[in-house]
Amino acid sequence: MKSYRKELWFNTPTRRAFINITGQVEACLAESGVREGLVLVNAMHISASVFINDDEPGLLHDYEVWLEELAPHAPVGQYRHNDTGEDNADAHIKRQVMGREVVVAITNGQLDFGPWEQIFYGEFDGMRRKRVLVKIIGD
Repeated sequence: MKSYRKELWFNTPTRRAFINITGQVEACLAESGVREGLVLVNAMHISASVFINDDEPGLLHDYEVWLEELAPHAPVGQYRHNDTGEDNADAHIKRQVMGREVVVAITNGQLDFGPWEQIFYGEFDGMRRKRVLVKIIGD
């Protein structure tokens, strides 16, 4: 069995962003040489997310609006976590909703997706370097 590990680094210019990272994960898969197995992709920060969905601008906009309604950033004083001097409690909540990681099957050297599925990095407290782990195991 082969094992492969790579970190993808991001530094978004905005507080929140959605980045399609499917191509980067596919490049990792090609580099790994794994033909059958699994790929784990997970955000290594507690205010960022990795998820699978459609790469459709309207949907990504809807996520942004819905998440901000669910856990608005301001006023920052509404969250106990921010009593520590932080201002990112909303980012932690958004990450919890959107998820930490995805696992995708690898079949014949390809990500085994359903129709329209893509892998996204979701940033909820950006403007600093953060990483995503890509871990691939298989034969």
